Parts: sequence; C-alpha cells; structure tokens
Amino acid sequence: MSLLSLLIALAAERSLSAKVWHFNFYYQHYLHFFSKNFTAKQGSAASAAFIILPVVATYLLLEIIDNGVLQLLISTLILIVCFGCTTTRNSYKSYLHSAFRGEETTTEMHHQQLLTDKNLPQMGFGQALIWLNYRYYIAIMLFFVVFGAAGAVFYRLLTTVIEQQKIKKTGSSIETCGEHMQQTVAQENELHESQKTPDFSQGCQNHHDVLFWLDWLPVRIATFGYMFVGHFSKAMPVWLESLFDSKKPTHKVLIDVAEKSEDVMVNEEDCTAEPCLLVRLAKRNVLLVFAVISILTLAGLLN
Repeated sequence: MSLLSLLIALAAERSLSAKVWHFNFYYQHYLHFFSKNFTAKQGSAASAAFIILPVVATYLLLEIIDNGVLQLLISTLILIVCFGCTTTRNSYKSYLHSAFRGEETTTEMHHQQLLTDKNLPQMGFGQALIWLNYRYYIAIMLFFVVFGAAGAVFYRLLTTVIEQQKIKKTGSSIETCGEHMQQTVAQENELHESQKTPDFSQGCQNHHDVLFWLDWLPVRIATFGYMFVGHFSKAMPVWLESLFDSKKPTHKVLIDVAEKSEDVMVNEEDCTAEPCLLVRLAKRNVLLVFAVISILTLAGLLN
C-alpha cells in the first residue's frame, strides 16, 4: 500500500494547488490551537508535545481504522499534504523570471528570501533547491515507507518548526533600538548554532540536533542515488569520504555529492544554469528512489 500511496501522491501533488493541500495551512491552524489550549508554551516539554501529539494522533487514527482501502486513502491524503512546498516552487519560478529579464538585484533578493524563509545557512540558490528537494520529497518518501504516515508527519512537522523559528523571531514590527540589536544578535547566534554538528556525547539539545541525526542515514541514501543518476566516478570519492563523517553538516554532504554528480561548471554570468541543472538532477533522483522502493516492495523486502 505504501507503493500505491507514493505513486498517487507524486502524481497528484503538483496539480493540487488549493491551500487545503498545503502543509502550512494545517500547521498554522494547529499552532493556533496549541498556543490557545496549552499553557506551557515554552520549554523542551512543550516543544516535544507540539511535535509528538499530531504524530500519535495520526498513528492511532490509522490503527483504529480496520479497513485497508480507507487506510490507503487517508495515508495517501496525508502524504500529499506532507509532500512539496508551494513557496519554494514559487520562489524558483520568480528567480528564473527575474534572471531572464536581467534583474540582478531582484534575482538576488529572491535568493536571499528563500534562505531566510527556510532558515538555511548561506548557500547558492541551486544548492538550496537541491537541499529542499531532499527535505520535501526524498526524506518524506523514506520516512513514509519505513514508519508510515506518522513518520512522514513527524519529519515534515519537525522541519517546519525549524523553518518557522527564525520567522517568528523576526515578526515583531514595533521594538526599540536596543531590543532590535539584541534580537539580531540572537538570530545570528541561532543560525550559527544551526550550522554546527551536534556533539554525540551531549545528546540532542535542540530541534537542529534531532534533525541532524534523523537526516544522517537518509542523506547518505539520497547521495548514493545521485551517483547513479549523475557522474558516478566523480561523485564516488566524495560520497565515500562523507560516508562515516559525523562532523560534516548533512546539507553539505548532500550538496557536495550532488555537485560532483552534475556538471556545474557553467558561465558565471548565467545565474540560471546551476539551479536548472541541479533541479533536473534532483528530479531524476526522486524517480530513482521511487523505482528502488517499487522494486523492493514488489520483491517483498518492503511491506
């Protein structure tokens, strides 16, 4: 059933543009509900409860339903909602339109806006797209196949919480100069911390640490796919070098292998070449991951 849900979700996700199919639509409603009904709005316990409650609810809902067809339907609908991100796709289109018109300032603005919206460290536009492609498609596919719909909800909810952390902190419109300075320093420190790899001996201290360990194996699986859909001989040394490296940030592992898997030595004046090449590479990798899941499922190695 996981294979059928993946097939339907991948086919339907792009054509369903209404806001009810967007994860952020439900996230905002859940955030409002949680902050209104739970007094403990801060602290690690509240943060954990905020993520765990929808996951447990999803798991129990599918366990209660004793009908295979209905389970398939609900799992597929949940997967469609978890897949993709309209804002990222719109940012990509706006970036290309500005670049084709020769509006360098606007093009760079779309680039920086995407990094800010997704709470990403400084990286190229194409690099950001290939990382977000992993986050919104490949990772969710893998978590769905292994852990079911509850796993997909958990991963997407965790990444959304991390993305929203910086946005919420920059949302205040009225503040004093001193408060603004303190807030800016706090944001820079938070972004700096997000780029660090966690210390295994200290456990998981925040959401970024949890996501780092959750991404560790899926990123290696995704980069293994990049070698097969790109230049295997060029990417293999980089993949082997990063295979057991627990100090290298996961996004750097993915980006380094992806760039070696594709010819990105293009005209520096053409700011659309690299993003387009990497996006095409990412799409091929998504199809490869789906094909491998299909083979393993048909062979009986995946349920």
